[in-house]
Amino acid sequence: MTSYRYSRWDGTQQPFAPDSEELFDQLADSLLESGDLESALRDLFRSGMESPDGRRMQGLQDLIEQLRRRRDQELTRYDMDSVMDDLRERVREIERNERRGAQASVRQAEERMKDVPPEMREQMQSAMELVERRAEETKRKLDNMPPSVAGAVRELSDHDFIDATAREQFQELLKMLRRQLTKTVAKQAAENLEQMGQEERQELREMMRGISDLMEQKQRGAPEDQLQSAFEQFMDRFGQHFGDDPPRNLDELLDHLQRQMAQAQSLMAGMSPEERQQLIESLMESIDPETLQEMARMASLLQALRPPEELARAYPFMGEESLTLDQAMDMMGQLQQMDMMERSLQQAGRSGDLDSINSEQLGEMIGDDAQQTLDQLAEISRALEEMGFISRSGDRWELTPRAIRRLADKALREVFGSLSRANVGGHRIAETGQGGEPTGDTRLYEPGESFRPNLNRSLMNAVFRSGPGTPVQFDLGDFEVDRTEHTVSAATVLLLDQSSSMFNGGRWAAAKKVTLALHSLIQGQFPRDRLFVVGFSDHAEEIRFADLPELQPNMWLQGTNMHHALMLARRILTKERAGTRQVIMVTDGEPTAHLEQGVPQFNYPPSRRTVSLTLDEVRRCTSAGIVINTFMLERTTYLTQFIDYVSRINRGRAFYTSPESLGDYVLVDYINNRRKRVA
Repeated sequence: MTSYRYSRWDGTQQPFAPDSEELFDQLADSLLESGDLESALRDLFRSGMESPDGRRMQGLQDLIEQLRRRRDQELTRYDMDSVMDDLRERVREIERNERRGAQASVRQAEERMKDVPPEMREQMQSAMELVERRAEETKRKLDNMPPSVAGAVRELSDHDFIDATAREQFQELLKMLRRQLTKTVAKQAAENLEQMGQEERQELREMMRGISDLMEQKQRGAPEDQLQSAFEQFMDRFGQHFGDDPPRNLDELLDHLQRQMAQAQSLMAGMSPEERQQLIESLMESIDPETLQEMARMASLLQALRPPEELARAYPFMGEESLTLDQAMDMMGQLQQMDMMERSLQQAGRSGDLDSINSEQLGEMIGDDAQQTLDQLAEISRALEEMGFISRSGDRWELTPRAIRRLADKALREVFGSLSRANVGGHRIAETGQGGEPTGDTRLYEPGESFRPNLNRSLMNAVFRSGPGTPVQFDLGDFEVDRTEHTVSAATVLLLDQSSSMFNGGRWAAAKKVTLALHSLIQGQFPRDRLFVVGFSDHAEEIRFADLPELQPNMWLQGTNMHHALMLARRILTKERAGTRQVIMVTDGEPTAHLEQGVPQFNYPPSRRTVSLTLDEVRRCTSAGIVINTFMLERTTYLTQFIDYVSRINRGRAFYTSPESLGDYVLVDYINNRRKRVA
């Protein structure tokens, strides 16, 4: 009885996500090709899948492409040189306000002088002259201000501002420049910089000195426990500067420093040399010499331990929109996060480990659909495990017996699906007859044969023809009999060529699929039959059916040892008491190896010794009543001659086919052969 469970929609369910059987069927072709479940899963993760009804689940490669398009949108939007334009405009605005402030101070002084009594004017004249001199000095200083931002910052640092707005704007500019420098050390410290007094600035310098001391200890090769102890002491004192998610060890701290400094390097790499130099000088002018010295020491040590250049990248900005320095640094951080996410996605495609990817962060970068896709991909292994298709063995996934049966059934459906529609080259399927095993089907009774009607079908035919009522009137055409098959048990050895040419020529997956289909056919329709699989390359060995899905060709061994393969097949079949004993050999090459006192001997072109021993084994099979049918996936003059010799000796058959039609020929021939001998 089928049961259904319903739950309230909460927006997280995936009603159109592929089910586990669809997922496994998507794995099948890749699994047959590579013979490696882990590799097949990785292929599915990378490429995604398409369900039978055309629905598409994206893969990691699709997410990488979306990430790259998102990054390209930013690069074609902004102009990095505009960072210095923003700083120049800030300086010009400060200068304009200060100039207006100086002029306003003189006008205000003149207005006040008008209201001063005559007897006090002489006394106030000196104050008026002082205001005028200060305004003149300010005007002269502004007229001679260096054109560079760095020079202006240097000159304005010791300037006694007249205008309060100009003074506030300059302090904000300094805070912004200092913030970008100190952000490389600790984000929290950078955000609190404007509240720092002399004592707090001294603490910032001591924090930098502490980081440098830790790096020097690491550089000298101090033991890990000693480094961790020193790091914990450092965090006890300065941990409040690192926000809500502080580093847990020195390596995490160094990674943080590396990322922050790489952002600054990426920003400057995207600027013209002149603009880059001005920005560096401007930043330097915003920091006192002592702090600058500590930062230089820290940067030098970081360069040795965690070179920022490994993360820094010159982004080719081609847009026109302007950015402030704060916005530009944030943009560098976002672009570098995209780069790291792309590397994580690529690594996940190679390793198959999706747990290391932060799906929420991916969603923030390129949208909720991407997060949903990644979550779906991460659920694939779990869904297949819950449905009993794969199981965990240590740190590896393995196929379960259910999965192997599913592979075989799928292969059989695919092969027979084309068999019913395709031209199979005139290989006649034997007629079924009376007696023997019922097939589950019926046919019309033919006069003269034994009268054993199928009562249910015959009665329904009569009622349908003559209508309800009694007695039921039968006509000869109403009678149907059970369709039966004269069969005997059969034993078959399928010789599967595992030489590297099978894989290189794109024939390996098709040959494995046929083997699985043949096994499924026998299990489902001919349960009395026996099928054995023998793989051969430099030597031959029997293969368990459970190992077949993950079987791989012998890429690093030379030889096509038909001699040993036929020898092993003969030994297997002579032990079987079956009415039909046959060998089905699927290969694409001539015999290039044989056994000599149990040791494989390889020769190419094939030696006379190899050919002679192989044909001797064909004769032994013939004497034992074993039929050899060969399915060749390659056709050369020499190969054709050799297979003709085999067929002439054994009176078996040879078929020259392709990977696409191999299944049709093998299965048709198997059915024909096993029905050939009728009791």
